[in-house]
Amino acid sequence: MTTPPDAPSIWVDADACPAVIRDILFRAAERAKLNLTVVANHFVRTPPSPWLRSLQVAGGPDVADDAIMERMRSGDLVVTQDIPLAARVIEKGGAALDPRGERHTSDTIAQRLSIRNFMEELRGAGVQTGGPATLHARDRQAFANQLDRWIAQQR
Repeated sequence: MTTPPDAPSIWVDADACPAVIRDILFRAAERAKLNLTVVANHFVRTPPSPWLRSLQVAGGPDVADDAIMERMRSGDLVVTQDIPLAARVIEKGGAALDPRGERHTSDTIAQRLSIRNFMEELRGAGVQTGGPATLHARDRQAFANQLDRWIAQQR
């Protein structure tokens, strides 16, 4: 059984996606019968399912991002922590969701890009900015809630 050709798909920028978030995605795609593809520069195992696929791409900057952008369509969901990729997805008419449950929109993405660029400048100047905070249970719940909202909008 497959989804109709015009049904939206879920794309996962899997190189930096926490395993616990991928597991939430796998269960949701299976339950909703939506095609989901994880894209990474290394092999990512998916549970056996007609709805789940893994696409391994070559290593290098933005290779996985470019592979997602070549394949995604307007209306698809892309799960990513990568703010520039999220901006490209929104520009193409897709939905962008980060693993902490933040849904990026055309209204919020410009500010997120500015913050990202500022932090990159600080790091370039030698300022220690630290990494992302630990993923907590509330983050997983926020992600699952946003994912469920997106899936409900597709029905």
